[in-house]
Amino acid sequence: MILLTLFLQNEPILQTMGDVKNDMKALEFYLQDKNDKEEHCPKLKWEQPKLKKYKEDPKSYLPKKCKKKDKK
Repeated sequence: MILLTLFLQNEPILQTMGDVKNDMKALEFYLQDKNDKEEHCPKLKWEQPKLKKYKEDPKSYLPKKCKKKDKK
């Protein structure tokens, strides 16, 4: 019973940690897209989405033609 009580009390903290992880991923993608655009295709006309969009779905929104090609 004590363990269940502790778990229920910490649930908002766990949810907050999930939110923080999501926000960190979103910020990482946002900054990487910004850097990659400036470095690899500065002449490309592309308006970067707002950070809010990255938070909703953390992924790269940079056009594929601008992504850095891996050297093998």
